[in-house]
Amino acid sequence: MEKKSAFIAIIGSPNVGKSSILNAMIGQKISIVSAKPQTTRTRITGILTKNETQLVFLDTPGLHKPRTQLGSFMTKTVKSSVSSADGCLFVVEAGRALKAEEMELLKKIKNFKLPTVLAINKIDLLKDKSSLFAQIDDISKFFDFWAVVPVSAKTADGLDILIDELKRFAVEGGHFFDDEAFTDQPERVIVAEIIREKILNLVDEEIPHGIAVCVEKMRDRENADLMDIDAVIYCEKNNHKGILIGKHGSMLKKIGSFARAEIENFLGTKINLQLWIKVKEDWRNRPNLLRNFGFDEKIFK
Repeated sequence: MEKKSAFIAIIGSPNVGKSSILNAMIGQKISIVSAKPQTTRTRITGILTKNETQLVFLDTPGLHKPRTQLGSFMTKTVKSSVSSADGCLFVVEAGRALKAEEMELLKKIKNFKLPTVLAINKIDLLKDKSSLFAQIDDISKFFDFWAVVPVSAKTADGLDILIDELKRFAVEGGHFFDDEAFTDQPERVIVAEIIREKILNLVDEEIPHGIAVCVEKMRDRENADLMDIDAVIYCEKNNHKGILIGKHGSMLKKIGSFARAEIENFLGTKINLQLWIKVKEDWRNRPNLLRNFGFDEKIFK
């Protein structure tokens, strides 16, 4: 049977569970998850190959009104993903009416004439699931979806149905990645994102949004089943640095401990993780620093 593939942009507002759905479909954690909005900053590629069909997912940042250069990058990433995709997976939260920015994004998808599947996520949190019918009816007034699938990324309810619907986007022409691949992201990027996720989940308020993580070294140690990893956590203010370090280094130790366990599971080897914290004031508005931190330089020209 002829091999088929499709590039699918996963889009929606912040904190609706786009990354959780991607991880659940792939069966691997490639995109970090946090209750804080705007967790995903870049376009993370996830790959799912089932027999002759390969789906390449583009997990995008949640659409929001940008307040910094980094925010502008995130918004443009969403638009770029939509323009380069064969189809869209539009994710909303169960039991919640469409936001203005979601309606605006649906208009853009309509202009691109992209086939779109609607996933209504977090149905496990609904006490009265009959309310889904009213929500589906309301949303469908704004867009002619190929399919509407209620799902729960947490319990995996509905995910098989969702994948079957998304496979309809695929066209003949071979696979773009090895059938065993589940992402195109370098290990360094995923390791940095794991560290950033632990900061998001351990540190309160605005500090996590002013954090960038750069992995400066990943090297197998000679004659030992061990990898040395050096990473720098960048923050915007000196008092943020103090909070990240914590009393007697307690917070930094906790970040390192939580990250180490997940990185070891991801890499399949023991690691020696060394973390440093440096201050780069207002880095989210400094294009040269954003480029150094790996954000697409084309938007800053």
